[in-house]
Amino acid sequence: MKRLVEYFEKPGPQNTRACMDILYKLIHEDGYKDAVVASTSGQTGVTAARTLGGEDVNLVVVAHSVGFLKPNQDQFSDEAYEEISRLGGRIYKGTILTHSIETALAKEFSGSYPSILIANTLRRLGQGMKVCCEIVMEAADAGLVDEGKEVVAVAGTAKGADTVAIIKSAASKRFLDLYVAQIVAKPGYVS
Repeated sequence: MKRLVEYFEKPGPQNTRACMDILYKLIHEDGYKDAVVASTSGQTGVTAARTLGGEDVNLVVVAHSVGFLKPNQDQFSDEAYEEISRLGGRIYKGTILTHSIETALAKEFSGSYPSILIANTLRRLGQGMKVCCEIVMEAADAGLVDEGKEVVAVAGTAKGADTVAIIKSAASKRFLDLYVAQIVAKPGYVS
């Protein structure tokens, strides 16, 4: 099999439209049935839901947990939640797997812990690739995608989307079964 990889000149939201075009192609032409998309505020999730609207696809939008930035704050907008749901997508808000209790311990006790090492290792492939791996496991943990399926994952470096990958899903308990089958798009270089 041959696949062209899209390398963006730089990371960021200016790549979101190209990532959505890639997502659409992977669903419509390559026959993938599951898409997992990272979205902090809900905007990227809305864009994905509109891109795939009305299609026979399992769209899971993964957001930050409530309280990620500060106590009781939900960064995901109510309008985005309603629009994604109306278009057939599902939203999951949960703890980022590599940003949990260990992060609090590392900050307090100046140590390094396994999940932090995993996150920093995945970041060698780009922030978006780290997030792609996390969101697929979170969706599997929540029962929103079946384990062992190849799913399209879309994520970004800060805002918007700049990374697309095909990932064999696994729950976080079976992290070592997670497999990045294809990198379809990512920033080419970050300075």
